[in-house]
Amino acid sequence: MISLPLVYTVLALIAYITSFWYLFLHLMSKRVPNQWFVSITALLGLALHTLVVYGDMHTPIGINYDVFMIVSFTSGLMLFLSIIYSSYRPTLALNLIGIPVAAAGLIAGFAFTQPAKFIIQNSLGLDIHIILSLSAYAVLLMATIQALILRLQDRELKNKQKRRVWVSLLPSYQDMERLLFDMLMTGFILLTIALGFGFFTIDDFFAQHLAHKTAFSIISWLVYGALLIGHWKFGWRGQKAVRFTLLGFGLLALGFIGSKVVLEMILMK
Repeated sequence: MISLPLVYTVLALIAYITSFWYLFLHLMSKRVPNQWFVSITALLGLALHTLVVYGDMHTPIGINYDVFMIVSFTSGLMLFLSIIYSSYRPTLALNLIGIPVAAAGLIAGFAFTQPAKFIIQNSLGLDIHIILSLSAYAVLLMATIQALILRLQDRELKNKQKRRVWVSLLPSYQDMERLLFDMLMTGFILLTIALGFGFFTIDDFFAQHLAHKTAFSIISWLVYGALLIGHWKFGWRGQKAVRFTLLGFGLLALGFIGSKVVLEMILMK
């Protein structure tokens, strides 16, 4: 018998593919895509994606924090934010990245998650802290990808290349830079709230193998905060913003991914 999550997954992938190919074909042929059609079909896929993630993450005995389920959750959130950003910034083309990422995350979560292995019973406050942390990481990963694209655009502009792939296909450098700071501000706020919840809900960072993760997260928070203040007060932008963004996410990755790998693949063997 075909399971309901499988049906939702297949329908979500159909919606994602429809949205992606419509947007891709219109951009390649230099036609203006219908933003409503792209957004509605992508959101339909995202709604079905959410049903799959919720059914797998939320269990009667706790929340499933399996690595592949986290990938599915964060990829869906990244697409959702990409759609929101493109509703008020001229950055619809960036959904050509967001849609395949969400589709890949959905497939990974559905095919490889192990719901019986990583279910954890936490307090409500700790679960909120974890979800907020995952959301902050997702947004700041988007900012990191955005920063890398800005670096490629800057290289093409400075080298005066005849074939400008990133400059031609994507919005202007100025619009992409504004979007970067939108993402940084969103991620910084989420990270701030997540850290606040963490300090009130986690009793012993050392006993729970969280000391280094917390330290890296705080240092990363300071880096992002310094960049946002520098942008607001001193006009920091361009490649300085790119470097700060990459440094901040590198610190987050060292703390989060490192602890996840150690806990799941070494300590739990």
